[in-house]
Amino acid sequence: MKQDEHQAQAALFRWAELQRRRLPELNLLFAIPNGGFRNKATAGRLKAEGVKAGVPDICLPVARGEFHGLFIEMKAGRNKPTQSQVAWHYHLSQQGYRVAVCYGFEPAIELIEGYLRG
Repeated sequence: MKQDEHQAQAALFRWAELQRRRLPELNLLFAIPNGGFRNKATAGRLKAEGVKAGVPDICLPVARGEFHGLFIEMKAGRNKPTQSQVAWHYHLSQQGYRVAVCYGFEPAIELIEGYLRG
């Protein structure tokens, strides 16, 4: 994960920690560590454990309205989702999940708060 994306995601999780009393569903918010650079041995071990390219960065497994849960892909700058990310987003949405790309932690906060309001 690029540094700007890391900083935005870390800020989002700091916010979530501070908001847990107001929004207890945030206790279920978690990161999916699929990105980043790894040596060959670690990459091979993670692939054997089921890590898959393109899976979104963050999951909130809380149902709201027509959605089973929320997945968020964090991006920074001019970065766009990769082809494998676009494919995952499509397939997750077809299974009833809300999927979004957020550029920075403020849009992610707005998305999460709106999602939890229903």
